[in-house]
Parts: sequence; structure tokens; C-alpha cells
Amino acid sequence: MSVKVDEEKYHPLYVQFIYYFNRERDYFECHEVLEELWLEEGRDLLYQGLLQVAVALYHYRNGNRNGARKLFYASLQKLAPYPGDSLGIDLNQVREDSKVYLERLQREEEFPFYDLNIRILDPLLAEKVQALIEKEE
Repeated sequence: MSVKVDEEKYHPLYVQFIYYFNRERDYFECHEVLEELWLEEGRDLLYQGLLQVAVALYHYRNGNRNGARKLFYASLQKLAPYPGDSLGIDLNQVREDSKVYLERLQREEEFPFYDLNIRILDPLLAEKVQALIEKEE
């Protein structure tokens, strides 16, 4: 019985989100898959906060500094109350990386776009993401 629970621990759409975020750097697709899960799961603020990080990166990469700034700010508000290991990832690092981006955007300094990584803490989640990578190759 516990094996079944482990298999279902991470929704396939969440696994796809991590894959698109870390592997493909396709932040638009991150938004698409996580928004579907967010709606399915009752608009959970944790999912919404992660979704907003991806969309903030999408905006900044496409030259929309103001949109990126607003979304990084909103994401930090939504992610703040959650434990640092929520959803099997290093949420503390996501928050810290988002905060650095936001601070740079607020100073209005020019800086090149750079990707963020979501560090996976749970080996089961890492295994599921790796399986998706192998399937896509």
C-alpha cells in the first residue's frame, strides 16, 4: 500500500513543471502545466507562487522588467509561509533566488537574464524527473 502512495506522491503535472523549469528552461510551458494543476488542486498558493516565479523569468527574458518585478514580488508573498522542503524541493533556495532577482529589478540595474534552478531534495521526485528526461530524449 505504501508503494502506491509513493508512486502518487508527486502529480505528473508537477513533475513536468520541474522538468520544464530545470531542463528545458521553457517558462511558458511551466506556466501551462502548473496552472492546470493549480486549478485542479483548488488554487493552492504554493503552486501559484512557483508558477509566478516561472512567469517572472519568462517576462524578464522577454524584456518585460515591470511584469517580472511584480511577479517575483507576488511569488515571494505566496511562498513565504511554506516550509523550506515543501513539495520535495529546496523552497528556501527558490525564495532566496527570487529575492535576489527582485532586488536587482527594484534597483533598476541592467543585468543579463539568467536561469534559476529548483534544487530537488526528495530522491523520489528526482527519480520521476529523470524518468521524464529519459523519456523525452
